[in-house]
Amino acid sequence: MSDVAPQPEAAVAAERLTKRYGSLTAMEDLTFSVAPGEVVGFLGPNGAGKSTTMRILSGTMAGTSGCASIWGVSVALNPAEAKRHMAYMPENNPLPEDLRVEEYLRLRARLKDVDAGKVDARVNQVMEDCDLVRRASGRLIGQLSKGFRQRVGIADALLAQPKVVILDEPTIGLDPHQILGIRDLIRSLRGQMAVLISSHILHEVEQVCDKVVIINRGRLVAQGRTDDLRRELLPHAGFTVVTKASQAELAALCTAVEPAATVEDGVATDLGWTRYRVVLPAQSPARETLATTLLSAGLPLREIAEERYGLEDIFLAATRRTPAEGRRS
Repeated sequence: MSDVAPQPEAAVAAERLTKRYGSLTAMEDLTFSVAPGEVVGFLGPNGAGKSTTMRILSGTMAGTSGCASIWGVSVALNPAEAKRHMAYMPENNPLPEDLRVEEYLRLRARLKDVDAGKVDARVNQVMEDCDLVRRASGRLIGQLSKGFRQRVGIADALLAQPKVVILDEPTIGLDPHQILGIRDLIRSLRGQMAVLISSHILHEVEQVCDKVVIINRGRLVAQGRTDDLRRELLPHAGFTVVTKASQAELAALCTAVEPAATVEDGVATDLGWTRYRVVLPAQSPARETLATTLLSAGLPLREIAEERYGLEDIFLAATRRTPAEGRRS
């Protein structure tokens, strides 16, 4: 029989997590999961409870009630075993400035019980993976830029080849080039490790994550893949139409192909052209035929373009929801 433990359904699981400080509730009844090999974005406004949740999941803070598990192991009941499966990089990752990068990573490898004969190989590998060899090798950590310090922190997290990596704001304070590098690094972990990442840079989260979990005021308001959340939270499609037709003429054509279509008041531009916003149900077939319909009718048309909704729009819609609506998602 094999001694290899079966892979759990959830690499990270939070079940009805609650944290109270006296009369203040930081988070309440929070439930979500991260599958093995999945990259999940953990989002919320400032003060929503993201860092508190990550600290509870990582075992650095106790919850008031509820359950947190890593790779099927309870963080509260068996913290040492849970931590063997996990690495956690906090938002303000403390690093010793007077150690060289290799010295620090070797020390951390020994503390994480990496096999003594494999320490050098693992240090070399994570430095290569995190693009530290060329510009950080042999240098004191205190001499590194913020971006390379973040890379050292991620290299530390990867040393023991954990099954779960929890990253709290890994791109905070970085310039666009540094953010791109961290994004590519996180993307490379997909399928190898489960990654839970919090960030305020929603475009980056959309680029690297398989799904998102959104909380507000310590409560779940949405979770799922961005395409699914877009359909759920943004039930309408908007089009910008620039034409010389009147609002009534445009509305008549639009409602002929989609009775639920609406045309908002226009804004005059120049030379008799007016910019309108046409709103259709997101699932309407007219989304595919609106431009053809308007052109076939001979409508004077200078521009027609569908509005594109990104994760920022999903985030804003989700954080306006009540916790009860979020739990149903």
